[in-house]
This record gives sequence, structure tokens and C-alpha cells, in this order.
Amino acid sequence: MRTPLLRLAALALCTLALSACASLSDPATASRGLEPAKPAPPAPPTAATAVLRAPPSYPGGKTAATAPTGPAPSTLIRTDAAGNPYADLMDRIRAGFQLEDEDRTAIDNQTLWNARNPAYLDRVFGRAALYMHYIVEEIDKRGMPMELALLPVVESAFEPFAYSSARASGLWQFIPGTGNRFGLPQTWWYDGRRDVVESTRAALDYLQYLNDEFQGDWLLAIAGYNCGEGCVGRAVRNNLAAGKPITFWDLKLPAETRAYVPKLLAMKRVVRDTALLGLEFSPIPNEAYFTRVDIDHQIDLKLAAELAGVTTDELFELNPAFHRWATPPQGPHSLLLPIDSAELFRQNLAQFTPDELMRVTHHIVAPGETLAGLAARYKTTDMTLRMLNGLSSSALIPGADLRVPNGSSELPAKVLRAAARVDGPAPAIRTARPQVHVVRRGESFWSIAQRNNIDVKTLMRLNGKRPGQTLMPGERLVVANAATSGSRNNRAGRNNPVESGSVQRVTHTVRSGDTLSSIARRYGVTAGQIAAWNDIKVAGVLRPGQKLAIRTRRS
Repeated sequence: MRTPLLRLAALALCTLALSACASLSDPATASRGLEPAKPAPPAPPTAATAVLRAPPSYPGGKTAATAPTGPAPSTLIRTDAAGNPYADLMDRIRAGFQLEDEDRTAIDNQTLWNARNPAYLDRVFGRAALYMHYIVEEIDKRGMPMELALLPVVESAFEPFAYSSARASGLWQFIPGTGNRFGLPQTWWYDGRRDVVESTRAALDYLQYLNDEFQGDWLLAIAGYNCGEGCVGRAVRNNLAAGKPITFWDLKLPAETRAYVPKLLAMKRVVRDTALLGLEFSPIPNEAYFTRVDIDHQIDLKLAAELAGVTTDELFELNPAFHRWATPPQGPHSLLLPIDSAELFRQNLAQFTPDELMRVTHHIVAPGETLAGLAARYKTTDMTLRMLNGLSSSALIPGADLRVPNGSSELPAKVLRAAARVDGPAPAIRTARPQVHVVRRGESFWSIAQRNNIDVKTLMRLNGKRPGQTLMPGERLVVANAATSGSRNNRAGRNNPVESGSVQRVTHTVRSGDTLSSIARRYGVTAGQIAAWNDIKVAGVLRPGQKLAIRTRRS
């Protein structure tokens, strides 16, 4: 976006009367497909007629809904006058504007500020390019004013990780309570307020609800989105009681809300009157940027980025709701990916079993070790270890097999900050208490292992026992816990097996025609394990002569 310097000198004078300037016939503007400015709106209703605009719940409620201003909902906004689909999404947005223009100083001043800050607009709409087409499509489906597609500019500057002092989060800036109200869960793993798809659904649901509450008055609905329907409703009732008009411009509202609506209307002017203001937007293709890919299982997000051929930063820009190193164990099990990366992701994903989608290191707890100490050692947090292993407390049992996430501290800074805001875990995993067996006279490690359906090595490891040790009657042995239950046939997290006497290292020299999958089959491991051991991408190219470290179990 650029602003010619010569135009800036005259911009202040023009913007103070912007509505009047825009109403002039501009053949050049018309040729670019921009919507000409609408004439000034009629005078606000008087006290005698104001009652006709009130919601039915207010005293003296209106008898019939007021039809929304602007064009009726139509699929015509998807095509230009010749019936051709808009190539530039901004043209489609302009064609879908429905709200009446307003000749207000607050709008003029905000428009002038935007015009004087083209670099800011560049950044905002650069970020918006990822999400805008999806938002426009959803607004179009509902027949809502296309001005609403610009609301995230005012709310968050299209920054998906935006967070306010009022604890509002995401593109649409939902506070926790309103997020819960409109079906946006907030857990230790996931914040639906930052979910691009779900938060857009919730925001449009809320705006439609507000528009119904205020009988088709979109300005009141937009104001209600900022300060709540109760805030706007009280202001309407107060004006009705005082015999005053109840348009947005006549209500006594918080200063933030009084500035909020003009900011949106000013952004509409910026998009509508781009050339008149001496601005230039980079085109945004009128086509989808991302698609949703279902996974059906928990997945390490760094691995997901590798499988899709994108950076971790790019993955989180489309999936900002996740603020841990992996998707939640209990869902949602889907990712938003660039359309041109989705098929590559599906192909690479098919090489993995569900148990191989989580990259973890296994740590056998030694006597005296603490959860806090292990968290510091592995550059993670004790809460992370608790959540990953389903631990109900910080107590550790010597010999327990503890799963440690790989690279949980290597996430983008935005993601780490979002994770740090979570005040404790949300219910995510229900775990069983450790199971204990009391040794009876005559019992052995073998008989106890058989009785509890585990192997002898696991039993001894859980209890810190060595071969040859004698069992005493009355002794208490741990036979299962949350970290080991079901592990007998569970391959989860074997990407980095613990080095022990049962594991041997070999070096494989890559030959022409070798693939990770073929090498994995040869050694009885997985492609994901080999990739993790050698810090390479699963989808990467192997070179003949390349050395790969392989870890196999001795038979």
C-alpha cells in the first residue's frame, strides 16, 4: 500500500468532509468497480418516533421489525456487473456493503488516521489475507452486511494471538464468559476463542443474535458486540424514558463503544474509497487459502508441520487455538492447512500409525527424582509432564515410565505466551490410581506378573527391583499406574526409546532407492522413529551414502 505524498497535503481538508467528497460523481472510481458513496442518511428519529425502533422487550416496543438498510441478501456480491466472479476479494467486500454512510466527525477523524498510516494497514491486511476469504464466505452465506468482515481489523488487527487486558482473545476478541456462551471451550490444551473457524462461527452467531435483539439496527448490534447487549439495552431504555432518540449516535455509551462503531465505519471508507484516499491495497485472491484436514488422533504439531511441508510458525498461524506442542488428546482432531499443502500432508500422514504421531522421550524414574527436577532437565513444565502422563499429582514412583514431550519449549513465542496464560489445567484426562499388590507367602515376581497381566521386567522396573532380590510377605508392589497401564501392547511414544541393555544402536548407510519406509521395515521400526533419531523430516529426500542411526531391540 502506498500513499502519494502530494495527496496527503490535501487529505485533511478532504477527509473532514469525506462524505460530501465521496458523494461527488467519480467516473474513475466507478470504472474500478468501487461502490459510490450513498447520500446522507435521513435525520435521526425524534422522540415521538423513537419508540418504533425499540426491541419488543423494552417499554413501548415496536410492532414491526425495521428492514435492514442497503441491498437485500443476495449471491450477486460474488460476481461483478458482468456476472464474472470477483478476482480480488476486496472488490467482493465492497460490493457487499449494506450499512448507510454517516456524516460524522468521529468517522472522519478515524479515516484520516488510517490514511496517514498505510504501513499499519499493510500489516493488518497482510495478516488478513490468510483468513479473510473464509470470513467473507461465511458472512455471504448468512446474508449479513459485508462491513462485518472488517470487524477483526478493529478487534484484533487480524492478529490471531491478540490478547487484551480484559482477557479477550483471538481474531474476534471473545472474553472467557462469552466464549463459553457461544460454544468456544477453553482448556489446558486448546482455546476455541482463537480457533479461526469456530470463533468466526461464534462471532457471526452473536452478531445475528444482537441484530435480532435490536430489531435490525446493525449499529446497535455492533455496539452490543463491544460492550454487551445489556449495556446497549440499558442505554436504549434510558433514552426512551427521557423521550430521546435511540440511534447509536444518541445513546450514552462507554467511551470505548462510542469510538468502536466509528472505527468500523471508517475502515469501510478506507476499503470503499481506497483510490480517493490515495491508498492502494495489495490484491487478495477471491479463493480459499486453507482447508480442514481431519486426523482423528492426537498429533505432535512440529511433526504435522513437517508432514505438510510448512514451518511451525505457518502451522500455528492457521491453528492458533492450540497452545501446546500437540493437539488435545480428546480433540479436536483436525488441522487447517494451506490448500496446496493438504494433499502432501495426507500422503505423508498415511505412513504413520496413530501411536507414532506423538514424539516423546521415555524416562525411567530413578529413586529421589522429582517432577519439578525432571521438568527443568527436559526444559518443560511439571504441569506438562502431569498432563501428558495422566498424573493426578506430582508424586513419582521409582521405575515408572515417564513420557516427556520433544521440543515443547521450542514452540513459537506467541504460542508459549498463550500457554503461560492458562491458570492450571482444565479437565482433559481422567486417570486411574496406581494399582498395588500385597505380596503373599510363596509368591514370586513371575507369579505376580502373571496374575496382573504384565511382564516380569515391567514389574521390576516399576518397583526399582533387581534380579535376584527376595520378596517379603506383606511387601507392596506397584503393578500398574497411569503411565504404564496398557503399555504392554502400546507403541505410543516409541520414537525415542530409552537406551538400556535391551537396546542396541546400528548405523545404516543409505543406498540408491532407499526410503525411510523401506529402511524402517528392514529394522522393524517406523519411519517416524528414524526421522526423530536423526533429526530429519519424514518427507525429506535421502542421499546415497547418508548415515542413519537406528535403534533396535536385542532379541
